[in-house]
Amino acid sequence: MTTLAIYWLMPAPQRTAPRARHASESSEDHLERIQELMEEKGFARVSDLAERLGVARASVTNMIQRLAQRGLINYERYRGFTLTDEGRAVAQAVKERHQVLTEFFLLLGLEARVVQAEVEEIEHHLKPASLAALKRLCEHWRAKPAAHRQYLQHGQKAKRS
Repeated sequence: MTTLAIYWLMPAPQRTAPRARHASESSEDHLERIQELMEEKGFARVSDLAERLGVARASVTNMIQRLAQRGLINYERYRGFTLTDEGRAVAQAVKERHQVLTEFFLLLGLEARVVQAEVEEIEHHLKPASLAALKRLCEHWRAKPAAHRQYLQHGQKAKRS
């Protein structure tokens, strides 16, 4: 994860760079979906993004204009938009955070529908240090499956008690 991406994920009071920008949950969701659309189709349009997010086209247009003002996307009216390098870095950081949380909750043995709901609830509120710790734990459990099985067995015993 780039320094810029980590900077975006930090709460505003902890940011020290002179060009501090606030990455709201909504803007992060928009950037993440834009990146997905670009990976799938090679481009992103307001109508596709509105459908993907389940919001009105006017809301997407307003957000796109704000993201363009922040230098996160290149936007040409009526032509669509692409992510800038900075926008791609933020979207990638959001995607990585989503992936780490998803893997973590799945490794805990939670059901897929629960995992999806939990990730959506907390993904925008996780501090970089917490994300790094969860990522290390996932890596540990992948490298040492016996330790992961032991954790799951402990959980089963606790449920029976």
